Amino acid sequence: MLKDEDRIFTNIYGQGVAGLEGARSRGDWDKTATYLNKGSQWIIDEIKNSGLRGRGGAGFGTGMKWSFMIEGILHRPHYLVINADEGEPGTCKDREILRNEPHKLIEGSLMAGLAIGAHTAYVYVRGEFHREHEALQRAMDEARDAGLIGKDACGTGWDFDMHIHLGAGAYICGEESALIQSLEGRKGQPRVKPPFPANVGLYGCPTTVNNVETIAVVPAILRRGAAWFEGLGCPNNSGTRLFCISGHVNNPCTVEEEMGIPLRKLIETHCGGVRGGWDNLLAVIPGGSSVPLVPKSVCDGLNLDFDSCRECQTGLGTAAVIVLDKSTDIIRAIARFSRFYKHESCGQCTPCREGTGWMWRMMERMVTGNASVEEIDILDDITRQVEGHTICALGDAAAWPIQGLIRHFRPELERRIADYQAARADEAA
Repeated sequence: MLKDEDRIFTNIYGQGVAGLEGARSRGDWDKTATYLNKGSQWIIDEIKNSGLRGRGGAGFGTGMKWSFMIEGILHRPHYLVINADEGEPGTCKDREILRNEPHKLIEGSLMAGLAIGAHTAYVYVRGEFHREHEALQRAMDEARDAGLIGKDACGTGWDFDMHIHLGAGAYICGEESALIQSLEGRKGQPRVKPPFPANVGLYGCPTTVNNVETIAVVPAILRRGAAWFEGLGCPNNSGTRLFCISGHVNNPCTVEEEMGIPLRKLIETHCGGVRGGWDNLLAVIPGGSSVPLVPKSVCDGLNLDFDSCRECQTGLGTAAVIVLDKSTDIIRAIARFSRFYKHESCGQCTPCREGTGWMWRMMERMVTGNASVEEIDILDDITRQVEGHTICALGDAAAWPIQGLIRHFRPELERRIADYQAARADEAA
């Protein structure tokens, strides 16, 4: 369990003042110039040594990602882009940071900007987040008026400014290159990589795209030291994480905990347990709707970190834990995800454009049982044709929930088909 003194987000529930005065009372903006004056390489080395991995879903090493920027072409402008789109179903952590802890994001952006040589940061905020972007804009204005950002930020001689860009609610813009396309005023479609954004990103210049939570924890790491952050969590999965738990629990919430916390402990400690008790648990989706579900038999021993989830053929993703009890029609639930991904596909890649439609239509028939047992294998084969054959990971996100369903709940699919066929036979008789 995470100790109170190790918590990074101490106002995540908005019980304190979100403005600059409240942020400073919680330790934000304390001796910021001291850490900035240590230079780019020191900041990058600290983040590398801390073991911080991206909190947006992929879990790539943040320090390593930043180091690509300083190795790039230096005579072009560098940009920092912060992904606050948060379109993954079940995920509700970044909006809490924007609303209640915006100065952590702003201070972290300044530190990250100096580390990668960026004088400008763009925060790409989901268009529906009205109150959140207003809170962030207020905080940015406060920081600018106080000389913390803008020209000669914090008196260090480094010029750094931030701007908010409101998206239009497209899930695909959560992918970094599609987000860059949208920022440039183009259709939000992923770009073929390489070149990667660190070489050719926003306006053709070196760009780093990071998640809100990733940037917001940077000041705490630099203040308390890389060893402190690395000492939390488990090997290769260091630090804390904001977990958002929803679904069939007694107390849905967003909570900060150590990486690697057992799933059952997280649910029973912070959420009052599964509705109807742990034995009423059917399955859990541990990282947002794009990762495969795991049944109760796996949940009993599952630890919430990137590597443990991968070993259980799922993923930690955005740490959005969706709990499903035995009242759930599990086939209908996955069919609803399939409809979402079919709707959100940008249509650029043929396997995704066509495959998501095929998968959704087949899943709708699986819901009623109007299919044959052989079609279960056909459906699984279609997911394999989509997975790994698209420019971005939306194809994978559409395929994995269905693969998890077939892997763990194939008997339920077969029973549904058998019941439908028996009902049709009775009608014929």
